[in-house]
Amino acid sequence: MALDTDLVKKDFPILDQRVHGHRLVYLDSAASSQKPTAVLEAMQRLYETTYANVHRGVYAIAEESTRLYEEARAKVVSFIGARSPNEVVFTKNVTEAINLVAYSWGRANLHEGDVVVLTEMEHHANLVPWLQLKAERGIELRYLPVTDDGLLGLDDLDRVLDGAKLVGVTCMSNVLGTLNPVRRIADAAHAAGAVILADAAQQVPHLPVDVAALGCDFVGFTGHKMLGPTGIGCLWAREELLDAMPIFLGGGEMIRDVRLDGFTPNELPWKFEAGTPPIAEAVGLGAAIDYLGAIGMDAVRAHEISLTGYAMTKLKERYGDDLTIFGPPRPEQRGGVISFAFMGIHPHDLSQVLDQVGVCVRAGHHCAKPLMRRLGVGATARASFYLYNDEADVDALVDALADAARLFT
Repeated sequence: MALDTDLVKKDFPILDQRVHGHRLVYLDSAASSQKPTAVLEAMQRLYETTYANVHRGVYAIAEESTRLYEEARAKVVSFIGARSPNEVVFTKNVTEAINLVAYSWGRANLHEGDVVVLTEMEHHANLVPWLQLKAERGIELRYLPVTDDGLLGLDDLDRVLDGAKLVGVTCMSNVLGTLNPVRRIADAAHAAGAVILADAAQQVPHLPVDVAALGCDFVGFTGHKMLGPTGIGCLWAREELLDAMPIFLGGGEMIRDVRLDGFTPNELPWKFEAGTPPIAEAVGLGAAIDYLGAIGMDAVRAHEISLTGYAMTKLKERYGDDLTIFGPPRPEQRGGVISFAFMGIHPHDLSQVLDQVGVCVRAGHHCAKPLMRRLGVGATARASFYLYNDEADVDALVDALADAARLFT
């Protein structure tokens, strides 16, 4: 069913406000999404009625708080098609999820000369931890290239994967919107004897995701990009891998026993959840999953394909060669992300001018500096869409660019 964006917008209180006298047109969901009333109320209700630390107290509200926390994990399991709660570790974001893999699995399994394969379009979160291991352990890093039309160059895939121990790939580029053929890469990685880590921060909020169908060994994503709060993310991994991995952080909760001469780690998934966890944030994430589930991820995806296509058409019709859109040419090849350059105007200047009429777009390198260098730019402006955006928001962006053109030319 088609999304009724007029109804959806009513669920997001922030969209009622005005900025500089104009209605708020929020086009930065790739950085962080807005939150529906259902999420805000679920977290407030927890704090007002049942908040207590989890897994420790045996009094009524502590047991209820624990139930809600683990119920949120169960919702994640269902949402991504996992087999067991033991496969889902709560982290504070996808960056921590990837670092968990690099520090725990990576330091237990990677040694000098071992090969890790990444892509030129990775977010820094899936680059820096492996660059650290390169400096620390002397591992070799190889990269799958980005083609001129914003796709991954896979002609040499088997050669690049030869001898690899781990492959790290983004499911969807936060700059180009490119939807990568993760299953194809996963199958090739496994054939080469490697495990594969998928950064799904941009995919899980926008497309139906089944981790079994992805064929990966590790999948990380984050709550604040999928209508949930900040401070909560997830690492999904095959249970046997998690079971064999050493602990990431030490402290309370992640232990079964502690002695003066050693400790015994807890069972999965709590083995990797040291200290007091993000309790209210997990509840908020659970409410966000309920909200997305009620709308349907197929409907979210269809809406974004339509809206992205509309935006690409309107921008090119209005501005022609004065505007360059980076990434795949067809909306079906990409998510709801449009990075662009406009008339030589610096993206930061452009973003500030658009803000004066209430239009919020991102400007910068988007935590993907190697990709910026591949594109031959220092930064881009980026408009990113979600289920609460509509054609009127796109029209506002297109008209606001005309204001920028008049100002700077």
